[in-house]
Amino acid sequence: MNNSIFFFFYSLAHQSKIFDSLIIFLAVYFIYIAIISAGIFLLFNYKVLPSRNPIKEFRNGWKDFVPASLSVIVAWFFNKFIAKIIFHVLRPFVVFSQVRPLFPETGFAFPSGHSAVASALAFALFYTNKKIGYVFMFFALLIGVSRVVSGVHFPADILAGFIEGFIIAYTAHYFTNFFSKLK
Repeated sequence: MNNSIFFFFYSLAHQSKIFDSLIIFLAVYFIYIAIISAGIFLLFNYKVLPSRNPIKEFRNGWKDFVPASLSVIVAWFFNKFIAKIIFHVLRPFVVFSQVRPLFPETGFAFPSGHSAVASALAFALFYTNKKIGYVFMFFALLIGVSRVVSGVHFPADILAGFIEGFIIAYTAHYFTNFFSKLK
């Protein structure tokens, strides 16, 4: 089933240069825009930037800044230095000779680091603000699907990245709430 779903989405690639460019943008660069957008949202949502005393406002909203930042950092670190070392899953273009990825990618595929970071950010924001969390979940979905369409990940890699991101964001949220109650 993993292969069938992969080939369904991958069949969308190499049909149009414009569509391929959009997929490459979503698969490679959009995650950085999402992270910066989340930071800007948090800074404005908690009135840190427009405030006369931004340090005070930051201290008031730290319970939402820390889980989002921590979730992104831990998801990236865990994926790069632990998960990819433990799981040696080959990328689709290595497994299937007919798959030509839209951009070069190296390393192992499982779990998807882009999906883990994007979903960790989305779930961390969801605990802060449900509406913005749903927007960022949509962003995470776009990033994950684009990684499959581009031929660099199987759907199982994306799903594992989403689950990893959720677990990390939930853990960061839980511990932040726990430590904030110790005061």
